[in-house]
Amino acid sequence: MCLAIPGKIKSIESQYDGLVRMAKVSFGGIIKEASLEMVPTAKVGDYVLVHVGVAISIVKEEEAKKTFTYLEQIGELEELGMIKQQLPDPSQYKDAT
Repeated sequence: MCLAIPGKIKSIESQYDGLVRMAKVSFGGIIKEASLEMVPTAKVGDYVLVHVGVAISIVKEEEAKKTFTYLEQIGELEELGMIKQQLPDPSQYKDAT
């Protein structure tokens, strides 16, 4: 199933000589990059709906959390959970920096 998933913007940077705004978006602690080209007013701390790597709208925090809870309840976050299991435990590399 193809879904848009809500996430919170953690940081924003320009790429490709400033032509593209990209954000690091947290989905329940899993960070992914997303284009902000469709939501040019988005800022750090906003919640956005992300579909295939593109933020398609800004949503209220309450709505984002409610949607995330529904997705979790119907098992649509299993893929993200599997990815999270493959990532190293932050405590393992925290002292390496």
